[in-house]
Amino acid sequence: MAFSLFFVALQAVIALAIPLLFGKGIIDYVLLEAREPRLLALVAIGAVGLIALKGLVVYAQTYSMNFVGQRLVTDLRARVYDHLLKLPLDFYARRRSGELISRMTNDMAAVQQAVTMSIGEVVHYSLVLIGVLVAIFWLHWQLALISLVVLPLAALAVSRYGSRIRAFSARMHERIGDMAAVVGETIGAIRVVKAFTMEGLSRSRFQEANERSFAVSMKSVQAQATLKPVVELILVTGMVVVLWAGGREVLVGRLSVGELMSFLAYLGMLSQPVSALTHHFALVQQAAAAGERIGRLLQEQTEPQASAALQTLPRITGRVEFQNVSFAYEPGTPVLEDVSFTVEPGETVALVGPSGAGKSTLVNLIARFYDPDAGSVRVDGYDLKSVDPRSLRRQIGLVPQDPVLFGVSIAENIAVSRPDAKMEEIRQAAELAYAHDFITRLPAGYDTVAGERGASLSGGQRQRIAIARAILADPRILILDEATSALDSESEVAIHAALQRIRQGRTVILIAHRASTVMMADRIIVLDRGRVVQQGTHQELSQRPGLYRRLYHELLGGLEAGA
Repeated sequence: MAFSLFFVALQAVIALAIPLLFGKGIIDYVLLEAREPRLLALVAIGAVGLIALKGLVVYAQTYSMNFVGQRLVTDLRARVYDHLLKLPLDFYARRRSGELISRMTNDMAAVQQAVTMSIGEVVHYSLVLIGVLVAIFWLHWQLALISLVVLPLAALAVSRYGSRIRAFSARMHERIGDMAAVVGETIGAIRVVKAFTMEGLSRSRFQEANERSFAVSMKSVQAQATLKPVVELILVTGMVVVLWAGGREVLVGRLSVGELMSFLAYLGMLSQPVSALTHHFALVQQAAAAGERIGRLLQEQTEPQASAALQTLPRITGRVEFQNVSFAYEPGTPVLEDVSFTVEPGETVALVGPSGAGKSTLVNLIARFYDPDAGSVRVDGYDLKSVDPRSLRRQIGLVPQDPVLFGVSIAENIAVSRPDAKMEEIRQAAELAYAHDFITRLPAGYDTVAGERGASLSGGQRQRIAIARAILADPRILILDEATSALDSESEVAIHAALQRIRQGRTVILIAHRASTVMMADRIIVLDRGRVVQQGTHQELSQRPGLYRRLYHELLGGLEAGA
């Protein structure tokens, strides 16, 4: 940065030297006093050399300043992204993805423009402005005072419009975030949009957000467009007054022609730094608003990170214990209430209950995506609140109901749970998940790119890849959140056979609505309205009056009958 600022200062010095060179040097000395042609030629060559030197300095300053600025923004972008990865799920539940993407794109672009351009320009034109003021007072202090009458008026205009620009900029980026959120929702659910012919509704929502963004953008543009000509009008008016007064000084002999030319040149230079500073002041205001939003994002509390205060979980056996656990996403609306149960190592437990009973919340607590409000969740006797979450999650395999694949190859998607896995291990995991056969039939086999979120694959194929991913991690606790819900009957039978093999020596927790999946469990825990209402085997619960028997006959059995 110091190297860049040196070139900024050198560029300003050269710019300030040129009016004196042409005014007092060429006009007063060479043309009017010395009248020497050879000296005129030397001065002309020197002037060209000075301009060439200025060009080299401008190049060095622009390159070095942009290098520093781009490096700074690149590091900031990496820091924000890393921070996003550390934020808890609760944060993402409260924010829209479009808003966060806007922080990483639009706000970063505003900061980048300010850092790569505006800082250097502000320093350069500030030095030029100071140099011009010193020069005009040295040449003729009375004319300088007349010139400076207009500066407070210009400053008032900058102050008034600057605050408006900043406010409009903040609102503009909020509207862009709203628009990005609509786009993200539409693209993420494009299948639903088309299935329900929601194109018109989606188009209307986007157009509404788009128009709101346009309206706020134009208010910001209006403020910026007004600011520059107002400031220039004030400055040019002052310059005309100075030209009239300076001409009178030349006529009475108190000012030479060269000095007046230098003075007018400096006065002409005065409008450029004021105008440029006004422009970059507006950009800095926009960047300041963007920086505030990025700063607020960086201040969000992250998940507990590895530290001396947290225990690193050793290799576990897989014993899971809930002790009087209560939890709510929103205060006053409990999702789990006084839940207690124990899952022994190697046991397969199915969680059953109506929608909203708290099943997915319960497994979220096991992975420490959230901490309970009351009670404790323990794994092998360790209270998870005192455990480094990463050391826990490395020993948990999660197969969600809606598996997410990344826009990389099938092999890389399976290996995300173990990036150092060899290709043979990836194939073995795929075979166990009954995914190997369909993968080899793809155009590029394991090198086939899955597409964004696995859009090029069927739901069943995505789910089997997600199961292979979990198998490859060799977890001590395996969580399947309706992992067979998107499979056809043939694939479901194959997956059940695979699960029978891989569950040996592991704790398996199933969330399922299919009776065939539930009956794989050694024990069934039935939840209703956030409470454990029944526990037992399928045989025991199906013969006992209660919620499970009703669910089995009305829901589980019905699904099986329709399969």
